[in-house]
Amino acid sequence: MLHEFSRTELLIGAEALKKLAASKIAIFGIGGVGTFAAEGLVRSGVGKFVLIDDDCICLTNINRQLHATRKTVGKPKVEAMRDRILDINPKAEVTTFQKFYLPETAAEIISADYDYIVDAIDTVTGKIDLVVKAKERNIPIISAMGAGNKLDPTRFEVADIFSTSVCPLAKVMRKELRERGVTSLKVVYSREEPVKPVESEETSCAMSCICPQGTTRKCTSRRQIPGSVVFVTSVAGLIIAGEVVKDIISRPHY
Repeated sequence: MLHEFSRTELLIGAEALKKLAASKIAIFGIGGVGTFAAEGLVRSGVGKFVLIDDDCICLTNINRQLHATRKTVGKPKVEAMRDRILDINPKAEVTTFQKFYLPETAAEIISADYDYIVDAIDTVTGKIDLVVKAKERNIPIISAMGAGNKLDPTRFEVADIFSTSVCPLAKVMRKELRERGVTSLKVVYSREEPVKPVESEETSCAMSCICPQGTTRKCTSRRQIPGSVVFVTSVAGLIIAGEVVKDIISRPHY
């Protein structure tokens, strides 16, 4: 009998689809990359999600974040993405944490029953700690490197972080992870040289902040806001989704 994932089943088979339906994926960061990763995963048949992000949807998110529309501005990102996931697959299980991931919140958020972690957060401290915690718990993880200030979606590659080049974020991560004894990490990164943002008084978050009410980390507290476009962030997110799906269905025992 045909069903919503029949076209996927034609490619990977019924048993692989069952693996995906039973998998629990935690996505840290529900923004430009994270929303498209979530979309790719739910449309591939993944059945269980944990969404982690403290932010609310801002008007400036509309240019690139899948859950951002005029109707959802001001809504917590995890709630908007949860609703979208359930619209696609009402049988999915979705747990949300409207929290900012830090070492202090790790114990509450990270669970041993995660089958995979997607790191789509944008703070170095959080990313490093998340990777270390995942490695300690033997939870597979894939990390998004910098997708901001990029314009060419064809320059993305999947690699171990210690084989990356060009990406400034990956350079920092390599150093910090090496100091913590982490010897490998699957990442999606771009070989495109970053574009210098063209900032004016009208486009500066520092001078013209419009973060919605309830935002806990306003853009005005950040040193620099990168430019970003949907045809770059979406590609990074969908590549991540593809890697997670391929890794899960290739496991010999589940």
